[in-house]
Amino acid sequence: MHRRPAHERHDRHERQPPQQQEPAQAPTHTPPFNAPAAQKLRVALNMGPEDVAYWMRSSYGLPYVGPDLVMAWERGTMTPTAPELTALAGVLWCSPRELIGAPRTLREHRVTRGLAPEDVARAVGLELNSYLRMEDAGDWHGSDRQASALADVLGLSLPDLIVVTGREAHLADLLRGAVTTRWQAYVRPTAKLLSLDRRLLEAVLQEMHTDYQELVTAGLTWANGTAATDAGDAGRDHLEQIIDHFWPLVQRTSSY
Repeated sequence: MHRRPAHERHDRHERQPPQQQEPAQAPTHTPPFNAPAAQKLRVALNMGPEDVAYWMRSSYGLPYVGPDLVMAWERGTMTPTAPELTALAGVLWCSPRELIGAPRTLREHRVTRGLAPEDVARAVGLELNSYLRMEDAGDWHGSDRQASALADVLGLSLPDLIVVTGREAHLADLLRGAVTTRWQAYVRPTAKLLSLDRRLLEAVLQEMHTDYQELVTAGLTWANGTAATDAGDAGRDHLEQIIDHFWPLVQRTSSY
């Protein structure tokens, strides 16, 4: 039996070139998707999910899109990627912006504006890694100056800025305290939190306090306790939605 020389006998695995690893790809993020708008546009065009899927496959080169995926987008259980969103907008004869919902998080605001993380980090004066950690955690730790720069670069309104910097829960606590106890005690901390004029906040908090107190005391004189129960439920609902009562009142009062 012929045997190969020892110097030619090598393990076959040693002769294979080392496999190259695929470069890691950064995760992509899409703007918030307005599922009800997509469904409304589809129905208005008298199209079924299967029609949308067909045109996305045939016209936009997305062979994996089927009716089930389209329905998942409309139910909100899945979110289309940026290329899928563009294709869907084309099929539904609308602009991609019409399919974008209202952003809530820092990342959603950035993506909606079409900015890269490094652009925002540079604009607000943060190291990129520090900014990304804040964005990932949804927990803002920047200074007031940096928060102001963040509002400028992302085009944030004051309510949006309060949300993305994680201060909405604290604001809600202050407002609940103002309407249920002495509103005067909450003017200063609320003004500090929001950087709003104190006289404006005095007018807003006083009106909110009056409205809430009238709401919970409106039926206390009714018989059998029915009105009192209804008033208590209404009061709890009012406190849960306190932020929704606050910002429109601020806007209305500041326009006087």
